[in-house]
Parts: sequence; structure tokens; C-alpha cells
Amino acid sequence: MDIPVEKRFAVLSQITRAQHFAWRRAVVELCPDVDPVAVVDRMWEITGVDTARAYIKRLDPSKDLPLQVARSIAWSSQCMGEDAHVEQDGAEASVRHDECPWFDWHKKEGVLAEDRPGCDAWYRSTIDQVNTTLGTQLDFETVETLPEGGTCCRRRIWERS
Repeated sequence: MDIPVEKRFAVLSQITRAQHFAWRRAVVELCPDVDPVAVVDRMWEITGVDTARAYIKRLDPSKDLPLQVARSIAWSSQCMGEDAHVEQDGAEASVRHDECPWFDWHKKEGVLAEDRPGCDAWYRSTIDQVNTTLGTQLDFETVETLPEGGTCCRRRIWERS
């Protein structure tokens, strides 16, 4: 195959996102009495639990957990072709997405109102699973989002005292 691996990966990432929205359309068609937003949010909650289980294997509870979780999120976002960065402010860390293909897909599919709630459901369930497993009290706040007209999506992570 003469297609560079970077190009194949970018295409695969877009195929994965296309599958998500095809799956959503199938739910709407086959289950007309089911709220598709509730199904999508639940999917993100389940995904968050699974994501946290992967992150937990690499977290060191004796070190700065907000920063470690933010770095894990940014790393996995970058692996999916997203523009994600970590910012640290004392004991808090933030994950910043300057561009996000999920935002673009939600907009293109006419379901932009589902973008932030889906991300928030994923963050909440990921962080809740980390807390349940490690006995910690991490929390997060959505500070700014692209769907709401922001210049980026930024979520702040800290440990409650």
C-alpha cells in the first residue's frame, strides 16, 4: 500500500467518527421512542468508565493526579488526531482542545447541541471511575467550549479537599 501511515490513520480516525454518527442514526431509525440524546450520553458514560480503567493502569496516586489525568486525556485525544494540550496552574490542570473533529462532525450532522453534553458525560464518568478506583476526589469544570462560541474547549481538573 503506497498510502503513508499518517494519511491512513487520519482517514481511519474519520471513519471511526462517521461510524459513531451512523450508529446514532440507526438508533433514531430503529428505536423511535427512545431519546437519542440519552442513548448517546449513556454511550459516552460507558466509554468514560472504560477509558478510566485504561488510564488508571498508568496513574501514580502519590503524584499530581489532576496533571496526570489531564495528560492522559490530552494524549488519547492527540492519538485520535485532536488538537489537545495540557495547561497547569498550581494544583489544577486543564485540557484544552483548540480544534476538535467531534465538534466539526456534530455541526455537520446537525446535532451540535449534543457535543458539549457528550464530552461532559465522558469527563464525568472518567473522573468518577478514577475516584471510585483510587479513593480520590478529583473534579472537573467545563470552562469554555467551541459549540458555545468559545475559541477552544477547556476543562479544568482539580482535587477537592
